[in-house]
Amino acid sequence: MRNFWLRNVRVESGFKKDRGTVVGTETKLVHVKVEGDSIVHITEDDTELNSTSYTVTDMKGKLLMPSFREMHIHIDKTYYGGPWKACTPITKGIFTRIEEEKQLLPQQLPFAQERAEKMIELLLSNGHTHIRTHCNIEPTSKLKHLEVTIKALEKYKDYLTYDIVAFPQHGLLKSNSVELVKEAMRNGATIVGGVDPATVDRDLDKSLWTTMDIAVENNAGIDIHLHDPNTLGAFTFEKLAKLTEEANMQGKVTMSHAIGLGDLEGDSLTEIMTLLKENEIDITTTVPINRPTIPIPTLDKFGIKVSVGHDSLTDHWSPFGTGDTLEKLNILAERFRLIDEYSINRVWKYASGGITPLDDEGNQVWPKVGDKADFLFTEASCSAEAIARRTKIHSVYKSGREINTHQFEVATTK
Repeated sequence: MRNFWLRNVRVESGFKKDRGTVVGTETKLVHVKVEGDSIVHITEDDTELNSTSYTVTDMKGKLLMPSFREMHIHIDKTYYGGPWKACTPITKGIFTRIEEEKQLLPQQLPFAQERAEKMIELLLSNGHTHIRTHCNIEPTSKLKHLEVTIKALEKYKDYLTYDIVAFPQHGLLKSNSVELVKEAMRNGATIVGGVDPATVDRDLDKSLWTTMDIAVENNAGIDIHLHDPNTLGAFTFEKLAKLTEEANMQGKVTMSHAIGLGDLEGDSLTEIMTLLKENEIDITTTVPINRPTIPIPTLDKFGIKVSVGHDSLTDHWSPFGTGDTLEKLNILAERFRLIDEYSINRVWKYASGGITPLDDEGNQVWPKVGDKADFLFTEASCSAEAIARRTKIHSVYKSGREINTHQFEVATTK
């Protein structure tokens, strides 16, 4: 059993207001008792620590926050930890990358697990205790990338939980990957993936139906990458929402990227958001800045769950990405001009599965006795400062276990 006290822990306790306007975040120092994987006691009374045999660690006023959930990453194909290499130019859209992968993936396979582990270590160091990774499943890789992904993640199973998306990157139908995806679901993948069924598979209905069929057969969720813009994107969202309703898959479907939402406005956007909300379809975004960004605050206000992810750290799709979610939240806040205390405070939920210390009214809702001891400490006075100033993460805990991030070396190009 892991039994210990954390002393002088800073927690957010409410909002400071001036004539009804939030002008700051109130905090207080508490002492947190952890037994096993849970928080069992929170107190402001120093004397309770004096008569204990538990280890006591003084956090010296560092801010306690919910740990991060990386909801969109590809750990199975990356340059991270290897030689520097920028991307080749795109001449045929997504098909440029698909053709490139047929040559590149076999070349990368001998190094794939080592690089995946380096990515996991970086994500752990940056405060993540859950990873949803997409894993290539197609004729070039077959199940080899799944094997690599499982081995890498299992090595760190004491420090994180994870989901693996069986991802037919080369097109579910186009690359004849249906049976491979089914096999992946029987061999460790937990979510069924997909990519641009209209553009890549050239058969929107059959591609979506087949994806949904595999998910229902395996009692699994769906995470489908949708890059198609404008009306094609909207048409795909509508089809997916209606199919989700017919299959009774509400709450089990994720749209990654959902680029078309950034092109819609007015009644067109409201109609799509209504369908998404009714079918509990959530969105994952990388908060792109090189194209119209999906309207994250609008989606959130409408009641649609939005999460952030990094997609990659550096690979043949993009040379960018840091694995730093505080940086990602900072970009999100700046992109949507969330510059006041209240608005910045609300941003943390996009990276933590919706968990925040304060609710929208400023009531403290985390941490509470009985909560899982999954959290991080950062050197900030409040979460708004942490996001705006990208403060340093001091330590990370998963299920009451401190992750020794100091043992991880940040990978560099060789």
